[in-house]
Amino acid sequence: MAGESGVLVLAEHKNGELLGISTEILGAARRLADSLNQKVVAVALGSGAGEAAKQAIAFGADSALSAADAALDEYKNDVWTSALAAACGEVNPAVVLIGQTTVGRDLAPRTAFRLNTAVAMDCVDLALQDGKLVMTRPCFGGNAQASYTSKTMPQMATVRVKSQEPIAADSSRSGEIKALAVDASASQAQVVGREEVKSEGIRLEDAKVIVSGGRGLGGPEGFEPLQTLAGILGGAVGATRAVVDLGWVPVTLQIGLTGKVVTPDLYIAVGISGASQHLAGITGVKNVIGINKDKDADIFKISRFGVAADWKPFMTAFVEECRRLKA
Repeated sequence: MAGESGVLVLAEHKNGELLGISTEILGAARRLADSLNQKVVAVALGSGAGEAAKQAIAFGADSALSAADAALDEYKNDVWTSALAAACGEVNPAVVLIGQTTVGRDLAPRTAFRLNTAVAMDCVDLALQDGKLVMTRPCFGGNAQASYTSKTMPQMATVRVKSQEPIAADSSRSGEIKALAVDASASQAQVVGREEVKSEGIRLEDAKVIVSGGRGLGGPEGFEPLQTLAGILGGAVGATRAVVDLGWVPVTLQIGLTGKVVTPDLYIAVGISGASQHLAGITGVKNVIGINKDKDADIFKISRFGVAADWKPFMTAFVEECRRLKA
């Protein structure tokens, strides 16, 4: 590997608390590094980076770099790119892993360009073959998967949420935490405003049950029984891109290729035809129930159970039966 060694992980956090995707990537990094007999180094940026670095070590990192500068709290692509490139220069890793998050989608290709290397985006599997990293990602709207290797170093990948298993946190693990020098004042970007969208109930990414609606519901009022059912089952409500574009529900509920990727135990798809863009967001679902009046709808191809009927009378009866069973 021409002198490169180990795995570098961007440890995204919020106020010092690691994001779930960061713990997942650390688990993947630990497994890769153990196979190569190498080390895992985490890098955390912004206020709370020191605490995030400690957590990263508990979740599998051998050491960490910390740039605990409040000026890095807001993601600014120029200074964050410089920071991650500097971390790579210090560590000289063979592999760099970043979450497929809002930050990672922008930061990874910029950093790859800075380092004169390549990056495979939205990977769902990472494996080693003859010492090289094999990165697998969905393609053709999630209908197929393609595997890639990199001719350049470091080998970089962004990793899809919920595609990797974290290891159990071990607070007794110890590792060196070094300061990473970053000149945040050099940024040419300026945040002119921020709007925080408040969410209620269970996050889609964490829900064990999701009741999701599509354009077949006919209008925003169609989501009312879905919300009722989700409440009874202790789940969350999701939606397709089509209904989000129509303004029926907020974009925070969008599931699919350009929305959120979810992995519940149960996914109830109501009035959803099963377009590939949407199916790309539910590839990890354990059980799908499709409800659509079109018996030839694509959603039935991936459904464990299917109901070819008008959704309104069916949902009325289904909600009442679920309420009775929960009573």
